[in-house]
Amino acid sequence: MRVLTLSSLYPDATRPNFGVFVEQQTRGLAAHPDVDLRVVAPLGLPPWPLTRHAHYRALAALPMREQWRGVSVARPRFTTVPGTAGRFHAAALTRALRPVLDRLHDEFAFDVIDASFFFPDGPAAVALGRRYGVPVSIKARGADIHHWGRTRATAAQVRRAGQGADGLLAVSAAMRDDMIALGLPAARIRVHHTGVDLDRFAPADRAATKHALGVAGPLVVSVGALIPRKGHDVVIEAIAALPGVTLAIAGAGPERGGLERLIADHALGDRVRLLGSVPHAELPRWLAAADATALASSSEGLANAWIESLACGTPLVIPDAGGAREVVTDAAAGRIVTRTPAAFATALRALLADPPAPGETRRRAERFTWDANTAALYDHLSGLVAKARASHG
Repeated sequence: MRVLTLSSLYPDATRPNFGVFVEQQTRGLAAHPDVDLRVVAPLGLPPWPLTRHAHYRALAALPMREQWRGVSVARPRFTTVPGTAGRFHAAALTRALRPVLDRLHDEFAFDVIDASFFFPDGPAAVALGRRYGVPVSIKARGADIHHWGRTRATAAQVRRAGQGADGLLAVSAAMRDDMIALGLPAARIRVHHTGVDLDRFAPADRAATKHALGVAGPLVVSVGALIPRKGHDVVIEAIAALPGVTLAIAGAGPERGGLERLIADHALGDRVRLLGSVPHAELPRWLAAADATALASSSEGLANAWIESLACGTPLVIPDAGGAREVVTDAAAGRIVTRTPAAFATALRALLADPPAPGETRRRAERFTWDANTAALYDHLSGLVAKARASHG
């Protein structure tokens, strides 16, 4: 089966953590003995002169095609116009991809398009699937439905793409319900859970790992971009009510200045660390060192950090967002609480006083493997290809 994976969410040399879970899913499928796979990872760039900004200059300098960690990746550019709320992103992406895929199709006649993010990838994938007469699958991960699927400028595009796709994937059952609520066809949606590397993410000697990281006493970790939706302010205020507890936040983003002010307001400079963007390979030791992971997201699909924390034997404190109840199924996995500092402080205090055994917590992650993720994705895509071939006679 020849698979074209389309993803605007994919790592590159300037952003090694960007879309790392899409990359892991894709590499798993590429390793399947019955799959030949190519990746098209388009880069959205604003018009000149905004491309003079250092961030965009770095993206523009990336190679158009390369072997990225053993997978063939094309990186075409498309124009994103600021101030339009994404209204024209999908159309611009479709236009940019036509000549790229025309050339690719001549040498690699793909059987299916696997769009791994709903917007703008999904609408473009549906249009291009019709152009080449191949089935299309679109995966919903979180903000691609919760933001783009509800924003006035793009909601109709998301809905039409979902209705036009041959198959749909959702990272959680809760995400599937959200997709159905938007008007997407329930019969075409399959829940497709993420995976975790159980060798890399594993329990360790907690005291020794803390010492190596320069932490004394109880440690809480939070992982996620520094944006309002992730709710780092909620966790910081909870830590203010827990004397002697250290909080380490792994992530970068525009809210850093505001979080620094909040930390100063609560005189928490000696107990809250903003680690910045931590390479994915370094996350296991932070998660294994922690006594709990606290993530106060207002919305999620099914956060990979949840599963990685459990795999390290570290319980969670999270709100009832997205697939939370599919992950925190009992006390060994942690607590689901309301999204307030007081509720987070109460749950963290209870976990620190009476922690579950790390081995029991880890067992709650063992069903989330990349092998299972690959098998389910192959079954889904090969089914779409078989159905398309049967309908063509």
